[in-house]
Amino acid sequence: MNHFVKGNPDLCIGCRTCMISCVIAHEGRRIFEIDPDGYDFNPRLHMVKTRKISVPVQCKHCEDPACMAACPKNCITIQNHSVYLDTKGCIGCKSCMEACSFGAIDMVTTKSEKQIDGSERVIANKCDLCANVPGGPACVRTCPTDALQLVEEEMLEEKVANRRLEAARSLAVTKEFPNG
Repeated sequence: MNHFVKGNPDLCIGCRTCMISCVIAHEGRRIFEIDPDGYDFNPRLHMVKTRKISVPVQCKHCEDPACMAACPKNCITIQNHSVYLDTKGCIGCKSCMEACSFGAIDMVTTKSEKQIDGSERVIANKCDLCANVPGGPACVRTCPTDALQLVEEEMLEEKVANRRLEAARSLAVTKEFPNG
């Protein structure tokens, strides 16, 4: 079963710390000390903030990902309990972005890579659960309100077992027995 990050809109304050920590985790440098035009500020999640709700939206790492089926270059695979995007092979066709039901994939330009014609390269961008970052997803580790949680298989199994137990208890309390 794939892992994913779950956001709690009741705890999220919309501070965007998750977005900044995502960029820092993937850039591998101290972004506050270098020229802002010298790196790609492309967080792999998006903050949705309205008057009533704020929560980051990111890849759900689906078990049967529509984005993977849509990619004509097979750049999207399942690896280590997550949906992985190989940006080196990405041709920027936008098929994965259109296929994603959650709006978790977007297209970004890269300053460090150019197209054959010299223009900036456009590639797909999505959460990778900080696959190559020690300690797991940076967004989860840095959220000041603990609004983000990494969900793993064991956690889901425990949650389902607890829900079943509560449902059984609820039925036992409300069940009426005929007087005999």
